Amino acid sequence: MNADSAVEHWLAAFDQALRDGQPDRAAELFEADGYWRDFVAFTWNLRTLEGREEIRRMLETQPAEISPSDWSLDEPATVSDGVVESWVTFETAAGRGWAHLRLRDGKAWTLLTTMQELKGHEEKKRRTRDQGVEHVVRRGRKTWLEQKAERQETLGYSEQPYAVIVGGGQGGIGLAARLKRLGVPTIVIEKNERAGDSWRKRYKSLHLHDPVWYDHLPYLPFPEDWPVFPSKDKVGDWLEHYTAIMELDYWTGTRCLNADFDDESGTWRVEVDRQGERVELRPTQLIFALGVSGYPNIPRFEGTESFTGEQWHSSEFTGEGDVEGKRAVVIGSNNSAHDICAALWDHGAEVTMVQRSSTHIARSESLMSLALGPLYSEDALDAGVTTEKADMLFASWPYRLLPNVQIPVYEQMAEKDAEFYRRLREAGFELDFGEDGSGLFLKYLRRGSGYYIDVGASQLVIDGEVALERGQVTRILPDAVELDGGATLPADIIVYATGYGSMNQWLTDLVSQQVADKVGKVWGYGSDTTRDPGPWEGELRNMWKPTNVDQLWIHGGNLHQSRHYSKYLALQLKARMEGIPTPVYRVQEAHHTC
Repeated sequence: MNADSAVEHWLAAFDQALRDGQPDRAAELFEADGYWRDFVAFTWNLRTLEGREEIRRMLETQPAEISPSDWSLDEPATVSDGVVESWVTFETAAGRGWAHLRLRDGKAWTLLTTMQELKGHEEKKRRTRDQGVEHVVRRGRKTWLEQKAERQETLGYSEQPYAVIVGGGQGGIGLAARLKRLGVPTIVIEKNERAGDSWRKRYKSLHLHDPVWYDHLPYLPFPEDWPVFPSKDKVGDWLEHYTAIMELDYWTGTRCLNADFDDESGTWRVEVDRQGERVELRPTQLIFALGVSGYPNIPRFEGTESFTGEQWHSSEFTGEGDVEGKRAVVIGSNNSAHDICAALWDHGAEVTMVQRSSTHIARSESLMSLALGPLYSEDALDAGVTTEKADMLFASWPYRLLPNVQIPVYEQMAEKDAEFYRRLREAGFELDFGEDGSGLFLKYLRRGSGYYIDVGASQLVIDGEVALERGQVTRILPDAVELDGGATLPADIIVYATGYGSMNQWLTDLVSQQVADKVGKVWGYGSDTTRDPGPWEGELRNMWKPTNVDQLWIHGGNLHQSRHYSKYLALQLKARMEGIPTPVYRVQEAHHTC
């Protein structure tokens, strides 16, 4: 049986089992330890089902009204090392879907099903785009500009948005663009004066560490002549222009003061300060898109107040000012710490990095060629791997399997860059490749920290241009930093590259402690590794899916995640606005509150 026939045979059997209402038969079509990852299509959630019993339970629980049908190959299947891979389209009563299937010996090893659009509520594009103008001459016709001005004057005042997004960085902007396409009235509130300021206000040497192919926004990819690693200001300008081109209702200079849910009206009360004007918004859905982390984590060491020099958290460091000849101590050894050490060294400071725990280092060019290149590169595009396919392929690996997929990549990296790593260790740098050798992406998914994509600063450490000390800070002196090993580091400048707290802090401060605790921990998936305690969840906690607080959502991640997962969050919100039944399968329990 060839690859196409094997897939078609499996799809026919799966379709018949679902039509007959036979969850046991459907589950038997998977390997005993097979995986089904579903984004919205069957579960109205983001869930990974592991093993036949979980698959059977989901199919038993979800109502027959899901009505999956029309399973078919989207393009010819492929086979490699005994694994048949295929792209599949399907439908449900509510929408149209796209899937990725892996078969081994006729059984499903992995299945990813995703909702792509809602029937009757498709995005207006191509043949269904608006006319834009009436070709009838009549008095009172309004131009596009007049209609835009009218919407800006009424939305949030005489007319309430269906959704409010708190946070207008890359995540909030991309989600708002998808909601705009779906006709969901949405306001984005952003504290900065311009879209993109969250990038512009960082240290001036900052560039994207990920290659441009990985970081497109929805609908508008970066131009083909853009550099592989755009600068922060270039990215900031792109975000600002994007908000205008996509015609987003984007309130700059606006702070969210507080939010609470009105049970009587079934809406949120969101009080904002819009450039000095107090406005109460009443959205049905409230989305927090305030980044991967919470507030800056600024440690309070003994003697901090006595320091006579300058102190910043990495989030405040801009690289401006005269640092030449000054003694700078950077506490931390991850991405921001390396970048800031390089920026300070570049401006003539005497820099010391304090490494408090081991760090994973991946050289940028190796990361591109070994980890990202097969999915996000010009070679991938030439091979037919579009951004959409790349996102699906990355998502097609359940988190339980992902470490074993990634470990060989980082073993190759360790071999390829053995001399680089040897010299780093000789310089005293404590390296790791993750607790199980799975490298950067798993560290990011589990804890959001603990790594550096090397774009040059590691060489400064190797060469001794940036001094390295290892240990814990015990005390800050008026002109120095004291470590637990007895070292005293003279300092005129201290930069705390010490990361950020939990995203729950935003909920605590803007809504309530009770709501934050009910939502539970955000990020991580229960791997039971450092900063990602169990139990096993199998999906990132509370991201892009229903939380334990109705009508409250969390959106964010890096540019890749914000782009891909905003699609599924937007579809969930649109379905609720239109009154489409959304029976959610197993909202995640809140095991942790921080």
